[in-house]
Amino acid sequence: MDRINLQQKFSLFTEQWDPRIIAQVNEYQVKIARIEGDFPMHRHEETDELFLVVQGTIRMDFEDRQVPLGEGDLIVVPRGVLHRPHADSEACIMMFEPAGTLNTGDVRDEHTKEKLERI
Repeated sequence: MDRINLQQKFSLFTEQWDPRIIAQVNEYQVKIARIEGDFPMHRHEETDELFLVVQGTIRMDFEDRQVPLGEGDLIVVPRGVLHRPHADSEACIMMFEPAGTLNTGDVRDEHTKEKLERI
Protein backbone atom coordinates (compact mmCIF):
# COMPACT_ATOMS: atom_id res chain seq x y z
CA MET A 1 0.00 0.00 0.00
CA ASP A 2 2.54 2.52 -1.20
CA ARG A 3 1.82 5.91 -2.71
CA ILE A 4 2.14 6.02 -6.50
CA ASN A 5 3.38 9.24 -8.08
CA LEU A 6 2.51 9.40 -11.77
CA GLN A 7 5.29 11.83 -12.71
CA GLN A 8 7.87 9.60 -11.03
CA LYS A 9 6.53 6.54 -12.85
CA PHE A 10 6.62 8.35 -16.22
CA SER A 11 10.25 9.33 -15.53
CA LEU A 12 11.23 5.64 -15.50
CA PHE A 13 10.82 5.14 -19.26
CA THR A 14 10.91 7.04 -22.56
CA GLU A 15 9.57 4.47 -25.03
CA GLN A 16 6.32 5.39 -26.77
CA TRP A 17 3.36 3.06 -27.27
CA ASP A 18 4.84 0.68 -24.68
CA PRO A 19 2.39 0.63 -21.73
CA ARG A 20 3.59 -0.13 -18.20
CA ILE A 21 1.51 -1.51 -15.35
CA ILE A 22 1.63 0.68 -12.23
CA ALA A 23 -1.14 -0.87 -10.11
CA GLN A 24 -3.87 -3.49 -9.98
CA VAL A 25 -7.39 -2.96 -8.62
CA ASN A 26 -9.17 -6.31 -8.30
CA GLU A 27 -9.03 -7.78 -11.83
CA TYR A 28 -8.23 -4.41 -13.45
CA GLN A 29 -4.81 -3.00 -14.26
CA VAL A 30 -3.82 0.65 -14.15
CA LYS A 31 -1.41 1.29 -17.02
CA ILE A 32 0.51 4.32 -18.21
CA ALA A 33 2.05 5.08 -21.59
CA ARG A 34 3.84 7.77 -23.52
CA ILE A 35 2.30 8.23 -26.96
CA GLU A 36 2.97 10.24 -30.10
CA GLY A 37 1.59 9.85 -33.62
CA ASP A 38 -1.08 7.37 -34.66
CA PHE A 39 -1.91 4.02 -33.13
CA PRO A 40 -3.68 1.39 -35.24
CA MET A 41 -7.46 1.55 -35.42
CA HIS A 42 -8.71 -1.34 -33.27
CA ARG A 43 -11.45 -2.57 -30.94
CA HIS A 44 -11.77 -4.61 -27.76
CA GLU A 45 -14.75 -6.95 -28.12
CA GLU A 46 -14.80 -7.99 -24.46
CA THR A 47 -14.15 -4.82 -22.48
CA ASP A 48 -14.58 -1.09 -22.12
CA GLU A 49 -11.39 0.97 -21.90
CA LEU A 50 -10.76 4.14 -19.88
CA PHE A 51 -8.16 6.71 -21.02
CA LEU A 52 -7.04 9.66 -18.86
CA VAL A 53 -4.72 12.34 -20.25
CA VAL A 54 -2.06 13.08 -17.62
CA GLN A 55 0.13 15.38 -19.71
CA GLY A 56 -0.29 16.92 -23.16
CA THR A 57 -3.21 16.51 -25.52
CA ILE A 58 -4.53 13.59 -27.53
CA ARG A 59 -7.35 12.91 -29.93
CA MET A 60 -9.46 9.77 -29.86
CA ASP A 61 -10.51 8.86 -33.39
CA PHE A 62 -13.67 6.88 -34.01
CA GLU A 63 -15.27 5.80 -37.30
CA ASP A 64 -17.64 8.77 -37.31
CA ARG A 65 -15.90 11.46 -35.25
CA GLN A 66 -12.84 12.69 -33.39
CA VAL A 67 -12.78 13.67 -29.71
CA PRO A 68 -10.01 16.04 -28.52
CA LEU A 69 -8.77 15.50 -24.94
CA GLY A 70 -6.54 17.71 -22.79
CA GLU A 71 -4.81 17.26 -19.47
CA GLY A 72 -7.24 15.96 -16.88
CA ASP A 73 -9.77 14.79 -19.50
CA LEU A 74 -10.84 11.18 -19.71
CA ILE A 75 -12.86 9.11 -22.10
CA VAL A 76 -14.39 5.65 -21.83
CA VAL A 77 -14.40 3.69 -25.07
CA PRO A 78 -17.21 1.10 -24.94
CA ARG A 79 -16.46 -2.52 -25.81
CA GLY A 80 -16.61 -3.29 -29.50
CA VAL A 81 -16.14 0.35 -30.62
CA LEU A 82 -13.46 0.94 -33.26
CA HIS A 83 -11.02 3.59 -32.00
CA ARG A 84 -7.51 5.00 -32.35
CA PRO A 85 -5.60 7.25 -29.95
CA HIS A 86 -3.50 9.95 -31.64
CA ALA A 87 -1.11 12.59 -30.30
CA ASP A 88 0.47 15.31 -32.43
CA SER A 89 3.31 15.59 -29.90
CA GLU A 90 4.24 13.37 -26.97
CA ALA A 91 1.50 12.92 -24.39
CA CYS A 92 1.31 10.84 -21.22
CA ILE A 93 -1.83 8.79 -20.64
CA MET A 94 -3.21 6.44 -18.02
CA MET A 95 -5.49 3.52 -18.88
CA PHE A 96 -7.76 1.35 -16.76
CA GLU A 97 -8.74 -2.04 -18.16
CA PRO A 98 -9.06 -5.72 -17.22
CA ALA A 99 -5.78 -7.54 -16.61
CA GLY A 100 -4.52 -9.23 -19.75
CA THR A 101 -6.22 -6.82 -22.18
CA LEU A 102 -4.09 -6.70 -25.33
CA ASN A 103 -3.14 -3.10 -26.13
CA THR A 104 -3.99 -3.47 -29.83
CA GLY A 105 -7.26 -5.34 -29.28
CA ASP A 106 -8.24 -7.22 -32.42
CA VAL A 107 -5.14 -6.06 -34.37
CA ARG A 108 -1.65 -7.53 -34.19
CA ASP A 109 1.20 -5.40 -35.51
CA GLU A 110 4.48 -3.81 -34.39
CA HIS A 111 2.59 -1.95 -31.62
CA THR A 112 1.29 -5.16 -30.02
CA LYS A 113 2.74 -5.83 -26.56
CA GLU A 114 2.08 -9.36 -25.33
CA LYS A 115 3.69 -8.94 -21.90
CA LEU A 116 3.78 -5.62 -20.06
CA GLU A 117 6.41 -4.52 -17.59
CA ARG A 118 5.27 -3.60 -14.09
CA ILE A 119 7.01 -0.54 -12.69
